[in-house]
Amino acid sequence: MIIKDIEKIKNILDDGGVIAYVTDTVWGLGCLPTSEKGVKKIYEIKHREAQKPLILMSSEPYHLLDYVKQPLSKNASVLIKKYFPGALTLVLEKSDKTPDYMTSGLNTVGIRVPNNPVFKEICENISGHVLATTSANLSHQPSAKTYEQAIENMKDLTDIIIPDYGYFADGLESTVAGIFEDEIRIFRQGAIII
Repeated sequence: MIIKDIEKIKNILDDGGVIAYVTDTVWGLGCLPTSEKGVKKIYEIKHREAQKPLILMSSEPYHLLDYVKQPLSKNASVLIKKYFPGALTLVLEKSDKTPDYMTSGLNTVGIRVPNNPVFKEICENISGHVLATTSANLSHQPSAKTYEQAIENMKDLTDIIIPDYGYFADGLESTVAGIFEDEIRIFRQGAIII
């Protein structure tokens, strides 16, 4: 175990709270996807536009598969095998399990498996093993790349800011790619070149 407050983190999330944590790319802000209260709180904290969806992240790809439409396309399967865990957010058609309140009413959802031991341990110990998430900064401000920046951005706004325990973020956002009728479309060029 790396994290000291794992029970506290689990209780905060179960109660509709919001946590800030390190990933392999930049710092994140998250709640349980089943918590509309938590999702609303993230939008309020960030002053985020309602038309900007959150994404889903987990420690393992299989925890995320129920949230996207099955069967996966060949390209989606290849990208998941090649880049998860890692700095790729894959936008796919969502399943009925993914709530509309976190996808801004869109019929797609982004999924990602960060490659960071602290993040992995959080997911392995929380209800459902999945977080609805976005970056830990106010909208239109730079993403937090360090624990200090996360504290600066989110002090008194989140329920807990979890230390990185020496597992730092690389500081470069994930690449965001969508797959539509098996065509790959890049929405944001980040750490991974496809």
